[in-house]
Amino acid sequence: MKGNACERLGIDSKQIHLPEETTTEQLLDQIEKLNEDETVHGILLQHPVPNHIDERLAFDTIAIEKDVDGVTSEGFGQTAFNFGKFPSCTPAAILEMIDFYHIPVEGKRAVVIGRSPILGKPVSMMLLNRNATVTMCHSKTENLPEVIQQADIVIAAVGKPSFVQGNWVKQGAVILDAGYNKGNIGDVDYDSCVEKAGAITPVPGGVGPVTISMLLKHTVLSAEWKTAKGNI
Repeated sequence: MKGNACERLGIDSKQIHLPEETTTEQLLDQIEKLNEDETVHGILLQHPVPNHIDERLAFDTIAIEKDVDGVTSEGFGQTAFNFGKFPSCTPAAILEMIDFYHIPVEGKRAVVIGRSPILGKPVSMMLLNRNATVTMCHSKTENLPEVIQQADIVIAAVGKPSFVQGNWVKQGAVILDAGYNKGNIGDVDYDSCVEKAGAITPVPGGVGPVTISMLLKHTVLSAEWKTAKGNI
């Protein structure tokens, strides 16, 4: 999907497929080559990687100016302090949809279900930077349905199909389903939630396509900034 989207927009993309037995050191060498390649403006490491790979080390090897998916520790820190160039693409997509549909955030209660470093954590920081009151929930959260029932905005990013049920959400809540599970099923039980939600994103066809758009946007911006820097 990402490659096709690049082609439609005239962006040159290259997929590098490495053998499953590739070591962390070999992966880092490949990333460093891309860091040094002046014709490359964005690097995306498809995840999850095999268990024997140090994923965090691989992410943090990506040059910050080419971290168009916002996965480096430095990039996350910049997002948390609200000055990052490239936030993680799925959180960026969620905020893009909130803005497009003029959904108020300031002063609202937002519940984020999931705490992954590339989705739950950054989107929580981004909502906090917009003055939402944010609760981050996870596998150890007690009384989760009761917590969700207090939310004006629910963001599901837990990786469990049809996890969020309609009787967990209050009438009029905005539900953004960032889950993607086997069989094109999201983290939200759409049929039970749609009648109560003020707005809800479907899976497929909701957050996912906008995530790809954010990736392409970041890549174009990276290229523009690189060109502008070279002309100074």
